[in-house]
Amino acid sequence: MRNRKSRAARWTSAALIAVCTGLAGCGSGDDKESPAPAADQPVTVVAVQGTALHRLTLTAGAVRRLGIQTVPLQPKVIPLSAVLYDKDGNIWTYTSPAPLTFVRARVTLGRASGDRAVLVAGPPAGTPVVTVGGAELFGAEYGVDGE
Repeated sequence: MRNRKSRAARWTSAALIAVCTGLAGCGSGDDKESPAPAADQPVTVVAVQGTALHRLTLTAGAVRRLGIQTVPLQPKVIPLSAVLYDKDGNIWTYTSPAPLTFVRARVTLGRASGDRAVLVAGPPAGTPVVTVGGAELFGAEYGVDGE
């Protein structure tokens, strides 16, 4: 149990550091009506109707700068690199329902082994999940501008 808590603390610390340092060139858009980023904005954040979630649409350049990578979710298994914790301890992953588009999804984890965890609840198998760049997306969704 102690190992799990220290691993969660390390992931949370790493996510916060990455958000604060890696997002300097990628602020949240103020235009909540536009489904695609404006030419001068690397990301547009739009509320998902009926939820507390947001859809993030990035420019291709922003995806390259952040180094965002995805993998298809395996049945009942999620890479630990795709797992994020919010300040309240809720567990999330970012999915990519369309190219350059990302939406946070809640997950419930079972036991972890190595770099993978058993997925008790979450997106269906085959859903692309972000394995690199999730902390930066989290920062963009919550408006961390890196300043």
